[in-house]
Amino acid sequence: MLKKIDHIGIAVHSIAEARKFYEDGLGLICERIEEVAGQKVRTAFFSLGETHIELLEPMTPDSPIASFLAKRGEGIHHIAYLSDNLELQMEQVQEQGCRLINESPVTGAGDKKIAFVHPKSTHGVLTELCSSEE
Repeated sequence: MLKKIDHIGIAVHSIAEARKFYEDGLGLICERIEEVAGQKVRTAFFSLGETHIELLEPMTPDSPIASFLAKRGEGIHHIAYLSDNLELQMEQVQEQGCRLINESPVTGAGDKKIAFVHPKSTHGVLTELCSSEE
């Protein structure tokens, strides 16, 4: 089932500006920047041990990240948990009464299959479930 925390997503207005802190302030190295058109987001990944930090920048004004930034400002957006069986994990959280935002897996950054669990079901934390198959 769950294997580890895969990454922590952080919403930012500008990856170019935010990465200065992660590279110069923390000494992390940006591994890759990619656009996930289906999510209307640009991402930047930094490794820290087995966990990644994912910066999320909106690509369009109607992006979910743009809405998040407008309501809450920059900061932690979600925590992603790596599962060895995404569909089974989704079933398990649904059986416990949790509301899924994605009824079936969608493609996220790194071509991972992902599904989000609504924060109202997880005590206020947007939770991403992702597959170990890339």
